[in-house]
Amino acid sequence: MRQKGFFFNMEKCSQCKSCVIACKDKNNLEVGANFRHVDAYEGGKFPNPWMYFISLSCNHCENPICVKNCPTGAMTKRIEDGIVYVNTDKCAGCQRCVKSCPYGAPQYRKELKKTSKCDMCYELTDAGEEPVCISACNMRALECKDIGELRKISGTTADVRGLADSKLTNPSLVIKPKKEAFK
Repeated sequence: MRQKGFFFNMEKCSQCKSCVIACKDKNNLEVGANFRHVDAYEGGKFPNPWMYFISLSCNHCENPICVKNCPTGAMTKRIEDGIVYVNTDKCAGCQRCVKSCPYGAPQYRKELKKTSKCDMCYELTDAGEEPVCISACNMRALECKDIGELRKISGTTADVRGLADSKLTNPSLVIKPKKEAFK
């Protein structure tokens, strides 16, 4: 089975949030709902303070807990590319996926009374285009490709300070971290 994934280069991210805005616009998300977010982490002390950013969305995990915990089958993993998506017609709004995801990817949408999340812009990727977060990134800190390819090129790091242990779900994520980000 093929598995698409994300690569994030922590050294390039400037926290401009173009990726967040593009995703929010494409998905017509209301205030408070974000399928992608950029978080800042800081530490150290004078004279050696540090700061880094992590741009994160759904990691389309190899073993997605959200899919396992969805009682209606609304949360699904596509066989052809491993993209995890929500069939909102089947979603009961129980939020079990929201509560179980260690990355906070599923978002409960109050006005819809349903959950939705990043679907890697599958209608664009199916047409050979990039997800909007990738094309919007001014610093080219994000990529989306086959996870096997990404791991060959960029390594296998998915465990950095601020993220859940990758052993929980085996996320389809590769990070080029700053040295301060290692746990």
